[in-house]
Amino acid sequence: MQYVQLVNVNASLKGQGNEEYRLRDLSLTVSAAQQWVLLGENGAGKSAVAAVIAGCSRIEQGQFTNNFARIAVVSPDRQKQLLADELNKDQDDIIDGLTPLSTVKDIILAARSDHDIDSELLELLIKTFDFDSKMNNAFRDLSTGETRKLMLIQALIGRPELLILDEPFDGLDVTALQTLNQLLAELSKHTTMILVLNRLSEIPDFVDHYAFIKHAQITHQLAQPTKEQRQDLFKLLHLVQTELNVPEADNDHQAPALTDPILVKLKDASVSFGGTVIFEKLNWQINQGEHWQLTGKNGSGKTCLLNLITGDNPQCYNNDIKVFGYQRGSGESIWQIKQHIGYISNALHMDYRVNITALNTIVSGFYDSIGLYQKATETQLSIAKKWLALLGLNDKQNSSFSQLSFGDQRLLLIARAMVKHPSLLILDEPCLGLDEANRQRVLLLIEKICAAGTSTVVYVNHHASDKIAGIDNYLEMADFTKKAP
Repeated sequence: MQYVQLVNVNASLKGQGNEEYRLRDLSLTVSAAQQWVLLGENGAGKSAVAAVIAGCSRIEQGQFTNNFARIAVVSPDRQKQLLADELNKDQDDIIDGLTPLSTVKDIILAARSDHDIDSELLELLIKTFDFDSKMNNAFRDLSTGETRKLMLIQALIGRPELLILDEPFDGLDVTALQTLNQLLAELSKHTTMILVLNRLSEIPDFVDHYAFIKHAQITHQLAQPTKEQRQDLFKLLHLVQTELNVPEADNDHQAPALTDPILVKLKDASVSFGGTVIFEKLNWQINQGEHWQLTGKNGSGKTCLLNLITGDNPQCYNNDIKVFGYQRGSGESIWQIKQHIGYISNALHMDYRVNITALNTIVSGFYDSIGLYQKATETQLSIAKKWLALLGLNDKQNSSFSQLSFGDQRLLLIARAMVKHPSLLILDEPCLGLDEANRQRVLLLIEKICAAGTSTVVYVNHHASDKIAGIDNYLEMADFTKKAP
């Protein structure tokens, strides 16, 4: 009988900042044909426990047994490492800076010989995730959701006996999410799975074992629980809601007041890469106080559109765009634009690799910087501490950003985006990686921002359950995608 077993295990892991993460007294048995979900608040240690089960830790004490021959892991950490490895090619001067960028096909087939690949299965997965036209594209051109699909293909072509999926649904559009659910349901008939999830609504019906993680320990386990037992376990995941009040702005360091009620105006905007049109003929006007939700499939150009506004896409100068009274290309500086914008996205999260404290991460939002390079005022420090209290991160004030869990990092970056009460608050999938309680807290915060009227919100989201009260305007990217003949 195949199984992974931990008996009173003490283990340690190396974090991305090379810090050491320790787990104590872990006991768990995962047998073949069982389907597990690991639950817990952000920072509880869910991903770390999954890494121990996968054999990615140093066992210091206790008994660890694994007789699964083939194990595959898909996780945000693995995704971040893939992206970091590709970015590092930019710094490779071994062949005069001409290191070729990896294609999607290169990444999928990395470290696999021909006899390790089930060609029939590979073709099925490529078709399932609609990757037929992407195999020769540069890996770095993929969206967040497309990168997650690539990792799933890469994991599944090895026909793993044990499949560990850490937040597999994050970043996927509705169609891709349904496709993955159907695929996992079919795989569950012959593959043992361990899912790490933050959203209770995403727990598949085939899951029959639950484990609750708290302070890097497995505190509760349930095998084939009744409905009542599941409800009792879920109650452990909810924080008691308190009255949430958004901290004040820093009145001494604010962007100049805007006199034009039109914040952004795009005329017949288009973006294309390598001859492929991402979107075209897009007209959009964002007025003060009009909150928008931006929707569309993975790869439809949502982030490209937002980057036209922020100036992070060079094609902004090829388009007719007016932002905060400035006509793009009229000599305005990027900082004249960004002083009016608060921004959170998965790309920003991946780029935020500086080693500063949680408190200073929020303070950096006053200066629109990745890291903090100016001395904060007492007022700014006071406001940042109020944000920490609001998000339940008081005890993490002096913790290094790189040492925090993915979910806690996400909360800090949301506070960083909100801290200066920007005229335009761009939230590109802000709930990615958040547990149920913190997701509800963030959604409530966004609602309060919308109601306060000090910031106009543009919100990108795939989950219908994450609808924000107060957002009544919608832009669907499919309306501006070039239709096939």
